Amino acid sequence: MTSPADPSYDVDYPAAPWDMVGQLWLSLFRVREAVDALRPAGVYGVAFVSYEEGSPLTYSELLVARPVQEDGLKAVSITDIWVDSPASVAGGRGLWAIPKELCDFRLESSYRGPLSRTEWTATAGRRPIARAEFTDVSRLAVRIPFKGATWQPPIDDHTSPVTAALTGSAKALPCRGRWEFAPDGPLGWLADARQLASFRQAGFRMSFA
Repeated sequence: MTSPADPSYDVDYPAAPWDMVGQLWLSLFRVREAVDALRPAGVYGVAFVSYEEGSPLTYSELLVARPVQEDGLKAVSITDIWVDSPASVAGGRGLWAIPKELCDFRLESSYRGPLSRTEWTATAGRRPIARAEFTDVSRLAVRIPFKGATWQPPIDDHTSPVTAALTGSAKALPCRGRWEFAPDGPLGWLADARQLASFRQAGFRMSFA
């Protein structure tokens, strides 16, 4: 298997597809002004994800993505992403040109009847990146299918854009979400973005190829 150029990520990782199970909390934000060439003005999705037992790798994740249309393909492009698994970093970069980096996470959840309360934090080198709180009843939802795709510009050893398909199902409902982005952190450009809506995918099953 190939690995990214950074020797700190020179580890083995599972072959594609990755059949993942877990939980996702997603909020949509509108960014009024372009940050750079990879982050134009527009709508972005920001999510915390927990990949759980039953997945080829178990880890936590924070990602930022925006919708794109490239060569007739409607997809999302992941602009920023952190995980706490070196194997996930190597696989994401090596297989799909997803620009994963490492950070630390804290996840706390509590339940009262159908109500779930969840708090996430992400830090890199003890510097805060983001914090979020969610309240939802998604465990009561009916499981529904979903599908999509990612499109990533080349990084590391890739010489052309890389696409991947994802299909799965989840118990999904709107939820209440509140985010804080460290103004001097790598997602500081989202600190003043307008939050539009939040969603929870409980117990998702997803194949990423």
